[in-house]
Amino acid sequence: MKLHHLRPAPGSKTERTRKGRGEAAGKGKTAGRGTKGTGARGSVRKGFEGGQMPLQRRIPKLKGFTPRNRVEWSVVNLDRLGDVMPDGGEIGPEGFVEKGLARKNTPVKVLGRGEVTAKFTIRAHAISSSAAEKLTAAGGTVEIV
Repeated sequence: MKLHHLRPAPGSKTERTRKGRGEAAGKGKTAGRGTKGTGARGSVRKGFEGGQMPLQRRIPKLKGFTPRNRVEWSVVNLDRLGDVMPDGGEIGPEGFVEKGLARKNTPVKVLGRGEVTAKFTIRAHAISSSAAEKLTAAGGTVEIV
């Protein structure tokens, strides 16, 4: 086989349809536009629904917006941490996921709801000031990853 033997697949190349060129051409008279109405006569603007209230006006206007680069945090409160690890210990971002306290591939933030009695060593991406105070008061340490 040589380059000059190559041919397009049968049916892949078709001539364009010349509309409105007489009945014998196959697309004469109405030229595929049907009969009467706006579509047959002129152009219809984008979003026009024949006088019905258009979709972009039917849906409610939303307040504000959601930024594209928004960070979704996995939030862990101290009371849940105490339920899962009552004896305290060391825990990091991977440990939170293993214990079912946080979602995978999201930064972990520790918040201060609840009380801490055990000694914790916590490594997280962020921590609230109240949580840090409670953890250090209980003899634990806090490290930001």
